[in-house]
Amino acid sequence: MTAPTPPFRDPRLPFAKRVDDLMSRLTLDEKTAFLHQFAPAVERLGIAAFRTGQEALHGVAWMGPATVFPQAVGLGATWNEDLVRRVGEAVSREARAMRARDERVGLNVWSPTVNLLRHPLWGRNEEGYSEDPKLTSAIATAYTRGLRGDDPAYWRTAPVLKHWLAHNNETARDTSSSSVRPRVLHEYDLRAFRETVEAGAVAGVMPAYNLVNGRPNHLSPHLGRHLRTWTEEDLLVCSDAGAPSNLVDSEHYFDTHEEATAAALRAGVDSFTDHGTDSSKIVARVRGALAQGLLAEADVDAAVRRQLSVRFRLGEFDPEHDPYAKESHFDTPEHRALAREAAEQAVVLLKNDGVLPLAPGTRVAVVGLLADECKLDWYSGTLLHRSTPLEGLYERFGADRVSFAEGVDRVRLRTADGTFLHVLPSDDVPDGARGAEGALDPALLAGRTDLPPLTTDATGTELALIDWGEGVLTLRAPDGRYLSVAEDGYVRASADQPGGWVVQETFRLEPHENGHLLRHTGTGRPVQVAADGVKVAADDADAEVFGLAVAERGEDAVRRVASAADVVVVIAGNDPHINGRETEDRTTLRLPGQQERLLRAARAANPATVLALVSAYPYAVDAGTLPAVLWTAHGGQAAGTALARVLAGDVSPAGRLPQTWYADDADLPDLLDYDVIGGRQTYLYFEGTPLFPFGHGLSYASFGYADLAAEVGDQTVSVSFTVTNTGEVAADEVAQLYVRAEAPAVPRPRRELLAHRRFTLAPGASTRVAFEVPLSALAFWDVAHGRWRLEPGPYALLVGASSEDVRLSTTLTLDGEPAAPRPVGERGLEAADFDEQSGTQIVDRTKTAGDAVTPAAGGTGQLLYRSCDFGTGVTRTTLSVAGTGTVEMALDGGAWTPALSPSAPSAGPYDYTELDGAFTAGGVHDLRIRLRGSLRLAHVGFSG
Repeated sequence: MTAPTPPFRDPRLPFAKRVDDLMSRLTLDEKTAFLHQFAPAVERLGIAAFRTGQEALHGVAWMGPATVFPQAVGLGATWNEDLVRRVGEAVSREARAMRARDERVGLNVWSPTVNLLRHPLWGRNEEGYSEDPKLTSAIATAYTRGLRGDDPAYWRTAPVLKHWLAHNNETARDTSSSSVRPRVLHEYDLRAFRETVEAGAVAGVMPAYNLVNGRPNHLSPHLGRHLRTWTEEDLLVCSDAGAPSNLVDSEHYFDTHEEATAAALRAGVDSFTDHGTDSSKIVARVRGALAQGLLAEADVDAAVRRQLSVRFRLGEFDPEHDPYAKESHFDTPEHRALAREAAEQAVVLLKNDGVLPLAPGTRVAVVGLLADECKLDWYSGTLLHRSTPLEGLYERFGADRVSFAEGVDRVRLRTADGTFLHVLPSDDVPDGARGAEGALDPALLAGRTDLPPLTTDATGTELALIDWGEGVLTLRAPDGRYLSVAEDGYVRASADQPGGWVVQETFRLEPHENGHLLRHTGTGRPVQVAADGVKVAADDADAEVFGLAVAERGEDAVRRVASAADVVVVIAGNDPHINGRETEDRTTLRLPGQQERLLRAARAANPATVLALVSAYPYAVDAGTLPAVLWTAHGGQAAGTALARVLAGDVSPAGRLPQTWYADDADLPDLLDYDVIGGRQTYLYFEGTPLFPFGHGLSYASFGYADLAAEVGDQTVSVSFTVTNTGEVAADEVAQLYVRAEAPAVPRPRRELLAHRRFTLAPGASTRVAFEVPLSALAFWDVAHGRWRLEPGPYALLVGASSEDVRLSTTLTLDGEPAAPRPVGERGLEAADFDEQSGTQIVDRTKTAGDAVTPAAGGTGQLLYRSCDFGTGVTRTTLSVAGTGTVEMALDGGAWTPALSPSAPSAGPYDYTELDGAFTAGGVHDLRIRLRGSLRLAHVGFSG
């Protein structure tokens, strides 16, 4: 007889019931094994192995060739949700098609990144969409909808948002804590996640490496308090790689891994990404936590249930009903066209004095270190197709009209005995791009050892030297291969590009005696010349001292071609693996010195010099002397063709900046200052003059705005206006709607994006643009009462082409909820609910929940709480504190009370005691509190 079909295999039943049935059949050991990223098969039930995690930020990554779209920040610059949804759809289709031939390709995709681009020096700027939460959530929602697919039950892929929460620094990223006050938490950092999750196409989130308010993100109470209240779907929380171990090893938050694993699981982490494919350590930790009573089986069940929910939605248990099971779209003509369209739409024209578009027949000099490059980043797939700016311009204008100078310094390295470094020929060795074979962990890909090491001879090999800034340089052989160091320590010309988790293709030239040491940055060791070849030395004592023989300066080559051209296009920017990437923040907004010299040389030789920045982040450049400036993120496989078409006028540029371009490093806050309100950060609060503002981008057409109408309804504000193409070419425009509270009681944004729309208009054509904005979008987080509040009063609605290019405006007066004083006489004060602060940071009240405030670096800090209602009067105060130090209080601008301090230091940072003292107040007053030392203040109560 045929065995009956178990309910979990019955596609007629709801997923929840099927998950219940399967859970009832799994043993505790089987469920425990599911908690690791690489969940094993359960053969007795016919359940296959499963892994969480497949990188797919702008194409399927790490698994070999795939369509490569523009970087995420470039997709953000399109301001086009429809386009980004189609990109997400193409990426998920390729993921399905690739999985059909390689089961290592996962369908639980770790993408998109919705961290806000608060600080432009963040090394992972390329991964985010925007500094604005509204634009970020709009683009992220579009991408996740494309990744998810349209079927009401089954998902093409299951997107996981990265990285929860308030994560914008690579410097000490696993030990630094972001101090995030409640208003910033709700109005800024949570908002991008919330609106994307509420849209219904998100399968989960990944916590970030950092801490927030002193507590590791993998223990975030906001996972339960907020995230899982935003949707009825089961959300899968996947740890970042190695982060569970960090709780003990680098953060020292717990003494044992059993405690740490149990705490993360109880906080809401469902899948542990740790120790690569080896699940034994995580499984042992969970079992240990269960044996010690730190976990209950119900805690394991909750996590496994959420994982199984995702697996059912992916159709794993219903292959015959899964509408995406036979997906085969891969590298199709449609995907190639979409890659080009996305790259074209991502180009932002920052300045144009009329030199663009280039006229037919123009003689173009293309110069710069990125002119003949199509750079990939850490989260790119391997290129199937490749287009550089030089190739694009050759194709568009003809090779006879385009000249080229890369601008590298051409050098030979002379040893102490007068010989030179020499690259042996390797014509018979096949090419092999790093990662072309696919790898679950590309950080483990080794350098090539099948090529001969460098030697020395009397003439040597001329190398192309590129200084990427900060003294970091690459050296490239004439055959195009970069000098690299493999695991055996030998130096070879073996890499097609710089790359890898630890880049092995970068060096530093350090002055030493009468020459230089050539220090390999990946190992930190200097280069020596040995009898069996050139390699890294054990220490400086064995290092070779090199002389630098310069055959040609890059500036000379640039001047030569620039002076003979009608127009010069300088292609400048970054290599996404060097000086600004995951694990490494930038130190400056400036272009590297070598690229600034090339730009100056081109401009001096030919005033008609266009600067095209190809980069993962903003730069501070001197745009005043240049007739035209463009920016595009690294645009994927069609980057060069797209840029050439924009330069030629085949496409009118319409990208818009997704973040502020500051004019100088002095305009930037500290990298670890996460208080966008108090620090006046991003376009929302920045009061200086940016180099280029948020939302900025020019066109080859011109547009007129007219007939603004606005009406307040019960729950929405209706806004409409007319846009007309007053230019001579068809072009896209991006209309933007902002709001500003005109008489706020608390600091509010200078202007805040409410809505936007990108559309195409023919010359002379008009369109009516209409937005319905919920009134809730105009509310702010009222720390006095711990909730959202719409403040009554006047609000300016601003319509235009950027945050600063306002064409139309009107003012509406809204009926909101009047401010009410804090009922401190009844409830007391949570210390972190301040209105203003100086010299303090927010820390964890306990290891599981709550906030406290302490002076930064054990110094002195002040807190201000406005409009505190003490009722008919109080005479005593009780303060909940831990640590050592003093507390003083004052009303309005009055005198400080006598200092209160613990009689003895607390046993630990979470051992709170209550300080009791006299404090007399009645009615409504502003309250100031001054903290000194390492004291943690959690709560202030009043009585009497």
